[in-house]
This record gives sequence, structure tokens and C-alpha cells, in this order.
Amino acid sequence: MAQSVWGYDSDNGPERWHENYPLAKGDKQSPVEINSKDVQHDSSLAPWHASYDPGAAKTILNNGRTCRVVFDDTFDRSVLRGGPLSGAYRLRQLHLHWGSSDDHGSEHVIDGVKYAAELHMVHWNPKHGNFAGALKQPDGVAVVGIFLKVGKTPKPEMKRILEEIENIKTKGKEAPFLHFDPSILFPKSRDYWTYHGSFTTPPCEECITWILLREPIEVSSDQMAKLRSLSKNDEKEPMSPLVDNWRPPQPLKGRIVKASFK
Repeated sequence: MAQSVWGYDSDNGPERWHENYPLAKGDKQSPVEINSKDVQHDSSLAPWHASYDPGAAKTILNNGRTCRVVFDDTFDRSVLRGGPLSGAYRLRQLHLHWGSSDDHGSEHVIDGVKYAAELHMVHWNPKHGNFAGALKQPDGVAVVGIFLKVGKTPKPEMKRILEEIENIKTKGKEAPFLHFDPSILFPKSRDYWTYHGSFTTPPCEECITWILLREPIEVSSDQMAKLRSLSKNDEKEPMSPLVDNWRPPQPLKGRIVKASFK
């Protein structure tokens, strides 16, 4: 397995990542399965707040592994604070993980339940200088995870992202993505689980404070199908649907998941 070609197929997928990225077998890996009975309610956990500048949105791209929206993070213009965090974390990008059908696709699993997709909003702590520096620190990154559940009504919130899919059908395609307020993607409830974990893609750095929102947002089956119309190959190669780009749950190894709610 060559260094740069990790993916989600049997020959380069999650079961084999550790061959090139030993951290993938670390003690604080993500995602995890959350079992309500093992979760500790922590009354000291504050509410979290996001103040996002819609003007910070820059581009949307298909990198062959996910669909990603990139934001300007050169200064504190879109930040997340509160909750388990100290200080403000800057929004850098958001991306999704999804399945080949509506009954799976999320990375975190809640009491045995898998959702159709999981959205990750990646923020970093500017006290570490830059993003690369933040990756080396246990408090370097904060990710807000939002579950997508399939329901009857298409969600207007996801519409902007999905409208752009036509422009980034194949791997390596990028399109402008301007004036977008990602806070429209938050569910009504601010309840969350939190634990210390890692990126769910190689090199799987263990620098993440996870803020997983309890309430999913709803998308339609058609909206999910749209995500699955992306190709993981570039335009010169045959279409190969980008699906099942999720990592299965990793062992908790003694970590405690805390909840902001009872």
C-alpha cells in the first residue's frame, strides 16, 4: 500500500491504514460507538457557540475521498467556542462521510444506530500557530459532528452544498463556493457528547476534541443519492461512485464519553 493511496477499498481501506500510519492503532482513535449506559453526564460542560462569517466560504471540492467545503482561516472570522473548549477555534473546512445506501454511512454509532451520513466541521486552535502545528497538540483541533438522517422532506440547509455537486462530479474538481453560513447546518438542539479522539482519516492524528450533536438533521433520500453520484475517479477514468467513505468504530480503550445532557 503506497503512502498516498489510502482509501476505503479492501486493498487500501481502514483495516490496512496502520501499515503506513501506525497511529491508526493508537489509544485515542475515532470514531467510536457511543452507548448511552456508559456515558457520563457532566454538568460542568458549557453550551458551545459558533459565530461564522458567511463571507469566509471559499471553495467546494471533490478530492476522491469526500466532498469538502473550505473556509478562510487566516484570522478569527469563523470561530467555535465554549462547550468543552477553552479559547476560540477557527473553522477550516467541513466534509461528509456517507454510505452506499440510506441505512449506514455515519462513522460514530449511537446505541447501535448508524445514520445515513455524518458531517464534520473541522476547527483548529490558533494558539498553535498554524493548522500543521495544531495537529501535533492534544487540544489542537475541535470537530463538530452532525448526523444526517433520511426523512421525508429534503432539507433546505443541505441544498446549497448539493446544488454544487454537478460542478465537482469527478476527483480533483473544485468550484467557487461563496457566501455560505455553515451554522444553518446545526440542528435545533445544542445537546452534545464529547470525548478526546482522532481524525478518522490517515494519518489519524490524536488531536481532536469531538463535539457530537445528539439531534440529527434530516435529508431526503434524493439528497443522499446526489452525494452518491460523485465519482472517486478523475474525469479521464471510468465513473466509480464515491460511497462508503467511513471508518468503522475504534476501541474506546478506557476513554469516557461525556454528555452535556441527562
